[in-house]
Amino acid sequence: MASGKVPLDEQHVTEPCGAEGGERCLPALHPDRKEDRCFIAYRPPPIECSPALVGEFLEHAQFIADDLEWLLALPHDKFWCQVVFDESLQKCLDSYLHLAPRGLDPAMLPASPAVAEMQKRLHRSVFMTFLRMATHKESKENFITPAVFGEIIYNNYLFDIPKILDLCLLFGKGNSQLLHKMIENIFTQQPCYYNDLEEVVPTVIQVLDTILDRCGLQREGATASEPLKLGARARETPMSISEKDLGDLVLYLCDSCTTIHSFLDIFPLACSTFRSHDFVHRLASFYETVVSDMEQAVRKRSFEDKSLQDDLWRRVSHSRRKMAEIVHLLLQHTCLQPILEGSANIQIFVEDFLQTVTALLPEKRFLADYDEQFPVSDDISLLQQAFPSLDETRTSYILQGVLSAWESSGRKRPCPEHPKGARRGAEAWTEGEPALVDGLQRSTEVPEPPQRGENGATCTVSAGELESLLSHIRDLLPELGEGFLLACLQEYGYNSELVINNILEDGLSPALATMDRALPRPVKEEPPPVLSSRSNAFDDDEFDVFSRDQLDMSRVWKGRRQGVSTHDFLNDKQHVREQRQRYQAYETVVDEVPVSAEASGGCQEDEYDDEYDDTYDVNQVGANDLDGDGEVLNRRPFTIPQILRSGKQSQVEEEEEEEEEELKEDRVKKDHFVEDPAVLRERAEARRAAMQSKRGFRPDPSSHVAGRSKGQGQTQETIHDRRRKEANKGRGANHNRRAMAERKRSKGMIPS
Repeated sequence: MASGKVPLDEQHVTEPCGAEGGERCLPALHPDRKEDRCFIAYRPPPIECSPALVGEFLEHAQFIADDLEWLLALPHDKFWCQVVFDESLQKCLDSYLHLAPRGLDPAMLPASPAVAEMQKRLHRSVFMTFLRMATHKESKENFITPAVFGEIIYNNYLFDIPKILDLCLLFGKGNSQLLHKMIENIFTQQPCYYNDLEEVVPTVIQVLDTILDRCGLQREGATASEPLKLGARARETPMSISEKDLGDLVLYLCDSCTTIHSFLDIFPLACSTFRSHDFVHRLASFYETVVSDMEQAVRKRSFEDKSLQDDLWRRVSHSRRKMAEIVHLLLQHTCLQPILEGSANIQIFVEDFLQTVTALLPEKRFLADYDEQFPVSDDISLLQQAFPSLDETRTSYILQGVLSAWESSGRKRPCPEHPKGARRGAEAWTEGEPALVDGLQRSTEVPEPPQRGENGATCTVSAGELESLLSHIRDLLPELGEGFLLACLQEYGYNSELVINNILEDGLSPALATMDRALPRPVKEEPPPVLSSRSNAFDDDEFDVFSRDQLDMSRVWKGRRQGVSTHDFLNDKQHVREQRQRYQAYETVVDEVPVSAEASGGCQEDEYDDEYDDTYDVNQVGANDLDGDGEVLNRRPFTIPQILRSGKQSQVEEEEEEEEEELKEDRVKKDHFVEDPAVLRERAEARRAAMQSKRGFRPDPSSHVAGRSKGQGQTQETIHDRRRKEANKGRGANHNRRAMAERKRSKGMIPS
């Protein structure tokens, strides 16, 4: 085989030929190099958990998983020979894409752990196989020329648009980034897939028209191919078709909407192709026409199997939500995203968005459901920030149309305090696609059918609106208690029509069905009085009128107290005399405390004790500490407050203070707290000059390194100074950092 960085499509290999030991040269991609291995088709997991069915599935899936793992272990050239020339492999992969259980399928809930583990293993192997098939360069040595790779996958139908749609649906959740790179590489290396996508979009629209036709409906603007004959049978409706046909229609709708949403979410570049076919308006018109009839058929028809009705209701609700999300993806990636990215022609995208939303205003039901998940007012606010010259008249018209859509649908718009995109009670469940396990397989937990109304989010209404709703219901059902009606309104989002309908048709939730229908309105508890709940810093004092019935009125007066003159009141120094005794205790300062003979161990003061340690008697331990009370008193003697001084004592102390001030002016105090920095600098400069004069130091003469401007020539002094600077530049700067550090450390500037 040729070695080096040669693409696979240009490599040739030499293989033995015949029994005589001959050799022949073949291209690396040749049918004769394919291994003889038969891949079997996939079968979905059994719904019933019988041992025979489980064993059959496990054995069948084991063969497929082993074959795919063998395929993935092949080298680069062998892998591509098997992929390109083995038809059984492609049939096996296609069967898995067609039959693998989707998110809402009952088969996604295997009762046997062994089935779940085998399905997980098979799921991963299929995904890794498609991922390797979509990679044209595995390493520097193993790769295919991009142009040849595009021809191989396109001409051999290794990928097509239906397969890509199924890949997005099965492996999208949890692998969206990896799947996005995979699909983007396919479309980049083979642009013909864009042409195929252009042809697929009309087919998708035809799917919607087929569902309309099976429901006995026609899209807006469509004309019948021929007039209905008099004896012909009338068109069937969702209420008249069989349960099996209704179930097939719902399954078809749910699978189509989920697949389109997964594809657009993973590969946003396809949104422009869908928009070019006016897919937004076609989908909104389809939603407005068929969804209401399907919901009524699922809710009002009597099914023999209750679980079937619950499953169909879940799928219809899931389809409604996915259709709104599809429209949001199309508007987001074709209008809003370019505006956020600051595109050059921002006005074009703003106009496109406004025209599209304006065209959706007649679709009242769809617009209300879309606004509940993705508020149009938020998008309008975004446009106003990005494009300040937005026409206010058009935006007001659109917002008014959205409000009109809510009123026409008979539902109450969610309150602003609720988060954006609050889901309706009928749609407030998980999306239904399985959540990935180890990045590939997803959880299959499915909630119970909804019991709330269409606006399941609870909304707080004013007291006047609540009374109006109660009176409206009691006019029709006067025997019901207001307490029961309040509970119903709270359960069904304060929608009086929905409450009346569920009461009359016995469709209340289990909690309401067991409640007493004559339950009176609960008595509103009055808040505690302010006086009993007050809390104040002056509670329970002698003047607290809230806790005392009688007060000493002799201690309460207004203005000047009766019987006391102003002169006597000011001359009353009783409080001064009370404080004087307190401060006199600080006048007596005892320097030494005599120790009695008993305390000194029986020795007299004048006796000499041989055992006494007089080591520290001469040295005044702690004499220089500034922390002791004695040192503080020595530096600043005790001063009697001015108000407690007598006249003679005050005069003597003032004279002493004047003498001390004179002494301070005569000498420089050593313990200044803060001195003038200018004075300190002058002293330092004087000391430095004196020291330099003693050492005979002469300062360097003025330097002329700067010189004149460029082009005017330089003097000899400048040239000489520059040479001297160049010769002596190593003397200072950072060349003596160690010496300077030692100097700073010796001065105490750096802690050692």
